[in-house]
Amino acid sequence: MTLKALLLAAVLSATPALAQTSGEAAFRSLYKEMVETDTSITTGSCTVAAEKLAVRLKAAGYADDAITLFADAKFPKEGGIVAVLPGKDKKAKAMLLLGHLDVVVAKREDWTRDPYVLIEENGFFYGRGTVDDKSQAAIFTDILIRLKQAGKAPKRTIKLALTCGEETTWAFNGADWLAKNRPELIAAEFALNEGGGGRLSPDGKRQGLAVQVGEKTVQNYILTATNPGGHSSVPRPDNAITDLSRALVAINVHEFPVQFNDTTRAYFSGIAPVLPPAYGAAITRLLANPADAEANAIVSQDPTNHSVLRTTCVATTIEAGHAENALAQRASANVNCRMFPGTDPEALKAILGSIIGNTRVGITLKLPVRPVAVAPPLNPAVIGPMKAVAAKHFPGVPVLSMMSTGATDAIYIAPIGIPVYGAPGLFLDSDGNGVHGLNERVRVDSLMRARDYLMDLVTTLAG
Repeated sequence: MTLKALLLAAVLSATPALAQTSGEAAFRSLYKEMVETDTSITTGSCTVAAEKLAVRLKAAGYADDAITLFADAKFPKEGGIVAVLPGKDKKAKAMLLLGHLDVVVAKREDWTRDPYVLIEENGFFYGRGTVDDKSQAAIFTDILIRLKQAGKAPKRTIKLALTCGEETTWAFNGADWLAKNRPELIAAEFALNEGGGGRLSPDGKRQGLAVQVGEKTVQNYILTATNPGGHSSVPRPDNAITDLSRALVAINVHEFPVQFNDTTRAYFSGIAPVLPPAYGAAITRLLANPADAEANAIVSQDPTNHSVLRTTCVATTIEAGHAENALAQRASANVNCRMFPGTDPEALKAILGSIIGNTRVGITLKLPVRPVAVAPPLNPAVIGPMKAVAAKHFPGVPVLSMMSTGATDAIYIAPIGIPVYGAPGLFLDSDGNGVHGLNERVRVDSLMRARDYLMDLVTTLAG
């Protein structure tokens, strides 16, 4: 045996399970399996993904009674999983690691690469869910596997809940189901969730880390234009498709006013000093005067900051017409609004009506009306370790609290008494990395560094 082989054997014998099953190669295998398991609402199955994770957890040493696979009989493909690593201090309340298995639908014909094959290329992982949310779900699962294999129980119990339905408003939602039907499974002092992260500049430099402590509220509206129709050889000015198109353009170009709350004000105040001087100065001016149009135009050049500053509404689906040679009798579209906290859905409906200015276009508030997000307290016992661990892994990078422009399953977990924090750690590019769009991707280095950070953070919080 060579000296190199002897040294490798010594390392493996010292920590056999951890070294052989919990290293980067094992994590890559787990991540690959998750990304390549289609969990979209149309062609996939979260239940299959949950079952695969159960196999991995059991192989790591988890007993059957530590793993709960759940699903509603009416939605057999939308199951989830809860796993529990018991802590040694029975008085210490548990912590919850929350994530979702489902992904936004991806059509192969639209993508450059197969969305359900994990492809590593030019320093990036490509595939649907590589960011949202299989990056964090894989990391959280990996953490439970590594801790179990290490053989040392944490002080507090760690629970993992990976659910389905986060990416839809109309389908079965596993987090909502757990909160209403099995709250004891996920009962915890606090939860770490998606929604936080880090921001990279266009040249790849780390600009800041963010802890999500609030989010916008999602509300969908249906716009419908109707018309008697007729033969397409005899056009008429009150065309249903034209009416709807004009309404959608009016909404798309409308700029809702700038708003701040305590979270977003603190976020922009904290990030302004580390951004390019002209941009940072514009943020400072906008904080002083939200009506400053020039400053607003500069800050809003960044799509994410533009959305953080205001309510946004945009068309996401459209359906119109019934024949190639006939005038449309009906044209309808879904308008997806992300409401700034405190916005009333009915009041926004009236605003949309005034923006459209055409009584031939009806507006209907689409059910369900989702719960309003409850921002968690800035608990120093949670936020403190986030900052301390970040200082070790990402020295010099500021850690700020932020409001997410998206929506998460925190809206279902917080009402049962569990404060939910979007954990920092995963740095994304300023272009959004194709999340919910084409060619979703994440930097390999960012993913691996997030894995290290979150492992350190979870073990610190768990004692």
